[in-house]
Amino acid sequence: MPTSSSSSDPDGGNGHDLRSPLLSPAKTPAGESEPEKLCIDDMLQRYCGEFGQWQLRHFVLTNLAWALEAFHTMVMIFADREPGWRCLEGGGPGSGCDPGARTVCGFDPGSWEWTGGSGSSTVAEWGLVCGEKYKVGLVQALFFGGCMIGAGIFGHLSDSFLGRKGSLTIVCILNAIFGFLTAFSPDYHTYVLLRLLTGISTGGVGLCGFVLSTEPVGNTKRGAAGMSTFYFFSTGIALLSALAYIFQSWRTLYIASSIPSILFVIIILPFISESPRWYLIRGKIDEALKIMRAIAKSNGNHLPENVTLALDEETNDVSIDTENNDKEEVVATKEAITGSLVDVIKSPVTRIRLFLAVAINFLCSVVYYGLSLNVVNLETNLYLNVLLNAVAEMPAYTLTAVLLDRFGRKPLAIGTLWFSGCFCLLGSLVGGYGWWKVVRMVCGVLGIFGMAGTYNLLFIYTTELFPTVVRNAALGCATQAAQMGAILAPFVVVLGGGLPFAVFATCGIVGGMLSFYLPETLNRPLYDTMAGMEGAENEWRGV
Repeated sequence: MPTSSSSSDPDGGNGHDLRSPLLSPAKTPAGESEPEKLCIDDMLQRYCGEFGQWQLRHFVLTNLAWALEAFHTMVMIFADREPGWRCLEGGGPGSGCDPGARTVCGFDPGSWEWTGGSGSSTVAEWGLVCGEKYKVGLVQALFFGGCMIGAGIFGHLSDSFLGRKGSLTIVCILNAIFGFLTAFSPDYHTYVLLRLLTGISTGGVGLCGFVLSTEPVGNTKRGAAGMSTFYFFSTGIALLSALAYIFQSWRTLYIASSIPSILFVIIILPFISESPRWYLIRGKIDEALKIMRAIAKSNGNHLPENVTLALDEETNDVSIDTENNDKEEVVATKEAITGSLVDVIKSPVTRIRLFLAVAINFLCSVVYYGLSLNVVNLETNLYLNVLLNAVAEMPAYTLTAVLLDRFGRKPLAIGTLWFSGCFCLLGSLVGGYGWWKVVRMVCGVLGIFGMAGTYNLLFIYTTELFPTVVRNAALGCATQAAQMGAILAPFVVVLGGGLPFAVFATCGIVGGMLSFYLPETLNRPLYDTMAGMEGAENEWRGV
């Protein structure tokens, strides 16, 4: 209560209350307004542009990393293939070699040879046939196991001190090094080790590239942009097919497929910017604002000087007790904010999302990679098969990109999963002989068409389900689950007959059912912090 007489003044009548601070809070000069605090999504929408020339250039350059991931992942199809063989002159049933046989198992040594020579593939060089054939599947499983490990490691590092661009730089360099070394493997065991190490680095390439390319995009354009990233992966597979046709030796193919990673680091990465969202959560507001001004300028817009960035928990009016001088909370909005999977699990909002994302990614991967492996059994030209597979996936990406912002993430995820599951179920019911083989093949193609759309959708969906502070860690966890599904897929394929299709059908249908429990993220902002997301969710639910 204000005093009315000098006798009641605690300071003895000088008119100043000793309980009040000596220096009054700074006031904004007359004529100047308080800085307008906006989160990144609002700033992009109001001033910078959600997807202009800057985002397009950054998006294309960053997602070239997906083609690199395709090179290092799918090179095993050609390097570990079983080449053709032929009987030597004078060979025949009496000499131990039967030209009409389907395999070389049981042939006398020296009665046959590989048509492409022993250097055409690892199978030919190290004799990975008959009783040693399991070693080919072991290499593939260990590669995907490495991807699972790498997704977790680099998912965490890209959320912490390394950042998105720093992590992408490291994984590309490691990919190039391990790829070159693989070409000089002296024996099978060294080859297995190097493929495992390549898998660890490859596991972070697409993960870091996806997040880095989509975070500067506005929320209304992010869906279509995110769905377009897989075009680069499919294009990489198509280019690899042509590369493998030129370089028939598995050793030269590994060298040729590793060179683009070095070129990417030297030529492309210098023109790629770090994510402004990562700068913001690390407390580097000036760096984040610098990028936002560059986005606005390149897009032909203007970002006013009195506009600044803030975390979503600040713009959502999360209370900060400045009157009671709660310095810890004030400082918390200006310093680096970090998070981990522990924070995701602790939060009731994100815990169930993580569980569902992990389960759905796992089931989707079993079907996607399982159906892809089934295609190589068509006994046609391998290079053409891989090329057609890559091209066949592109319409799925286009369709889901067109429908994504019209129907939303959740309905589209359910629809594509059930579409794939239903055709896989049909494929499990038909026979594998005569014309029924064609029907089963068509079911497989339609199954992978639906699952390719789901696989693409899950990246953007998972990205939007978690705040910036833990986004890559959560996406890395979901990617790890997908790699576990990839490891399991070859073992499902060896069941033969209609059983693999039955497993794939079950995975697709169950995945669609789990998707019912995910929230819709269409036109919702990308939250920066756990508090910002939880506050928005509570407000949406009326809590």
